[in-house]
Amino acid sequence: MGKDKIRKFSEINDFGNVYQLEEGEALKGKWGLQHFKNTNPIVLELACGKGEYSVNMAKLFPEKNFIGIDLKGNRLWRGARTGVDEGIANLAFLRIQIEDIVGFFGPGEVDEIWITFPDPQPQDSREKKRLTFPGFLNKYRQILKPGGMINLKTDNDGLYQYTVQTVMDLGLPCFKSTNQLYKSEFANEVLCIKTHYERIYLKNDKNINYIQFSLE
Repeated sequence: MGKDKIRKFSEINDFGNVYQLEEGEALKGKWGLQHFKNTNPIVLELACGKGEYSVNMAKLFPEKNFIGIDLKGNRLWRGARTGVDEGIANLAFLRIQIEDIVGFFGPGEVDEIWITFPDPQPQDSREKKRLTFPGFLNKYRQILKPGGMINLKTDNDGLYQYTVQTVMDLGLPCFKSTNQLYKSEFANEVLCIKTHYERIYLKNDKNINYIQFSLE
């Protein structure tokens, strides 16, 4: 591990907006009151990477709480550092495996989920690793409020098509769906937030896919 990664791992241990393992488990069902000190809606960003989406949504919607989730601490460092430096009180990060998410949030504790440019896991043998695989959707169902929205934004056409088919196969309500986000009617202030990698995709004339659905 390089010196910069070691430094970032060390720093996030001291950030008051980053939780890991036992710290996060202790907040299950209590994120609003114990960390954010309010009862505002809680929104998760899964596979958040550097947390660019979480940071920008937290700035846009101070009346909501945002938690970015990823396993890679050196990536989380960027968003957490921004949150600390800019005093973004409605922003936190959780360093865990997403498959363990049920252990960190109580039933109905989460209002909305965003999945932004995750690893598409394109190989058939890795289907169960896709964040919109039915097994993951069952986990989200345990923590989402009834009717809570799930949003997927991805440059990967295969993951988008897989998710659309999964939603159809499961008979889930689909509210928005497009394989050309920036040419669609859906391109609002939130969906126009662009991560570092998305800007690269767009420079290479890559289309951006988006789907919004719920689990009931």
